[in-house]
Amino acid sequence: MSFSRSVKIAPSILAADFANFGAECRAVEAEGADWVHIDVMDGHFVPNITFGPAMCAALRPHIKGVMDVHLMVAPVDLYLDAFAKAGANILTVHLESGPHIHRSLQAIRALGCKVGLAINPGTGIEAVPSLLDDIDLICVMTVNPGFGGQKLIPAMMDKVRALRAMVGDRPIHIEIDGGVTEGNAAALVTAGADVLVAGSSIFKGGSVTNPAPYGTNIRALRSAANGG
Repeated sequence: MSFSRSVKIAPSILAADFANFGAECRAVEAEGADWVHIDVMDGHFVPNITFGPAMCAALRPHIKGVMDVHLMVAPVDLYLDAFAKAGANILTVHLESGPHIHRSLQAIRALGCKVGLAINPGTGIEAVPSLLDDIDLICVMTVNPGFGGQKLIPAMMDKVRALRAMVGDRPIHIEIDGGVTEGNAAALVTAGADVLVAGSSIFKGGSVTNPAPYGTNIRALRSAANGG
């Protein structure tokens, strides 16, 4: 993965057809998705249960590009090896997921994956400066994690700006997860984001048998993000 601050659209398969995940991944990539985002929820750290390592491994052959795996799991260290072996290109763990976040980040790096750090809406960013040399991506949760289809929390814009200033010239992506739409994409990119995770706003109106709306939605989101 080469680093670029160009806008990347990462459909979240949480909004896809659960009975057709492989075909859905192929469809969104064919329609222009840059990354495929997989939200892993454990029913403990967040109030929902989604996918495990076996599902990620099953999806890997269907994803040609970046498999962006977001672990909403606590404790998380026990599962890093399994998700790395499942083929994740990026493994993102939450700042709040355990008492030794630096150890978790180091473990991901040792497994050969890109390292992501996620931050919940109610969590400050005071710990981030001491972790910048250990990460490749900051995932700003702009909704409270656990469910798709929520509206972006406006106060998170200031957090994105602060993190972008903190990152400076470092090759660290700033990813937005939660409530991304055509209406707020430009403001998010202006604030400093370069990866936009979107679920319902990409998968709405389409299906594996009619994937063209995915492409329409991806292009519209990208255009809006770029100020078009």
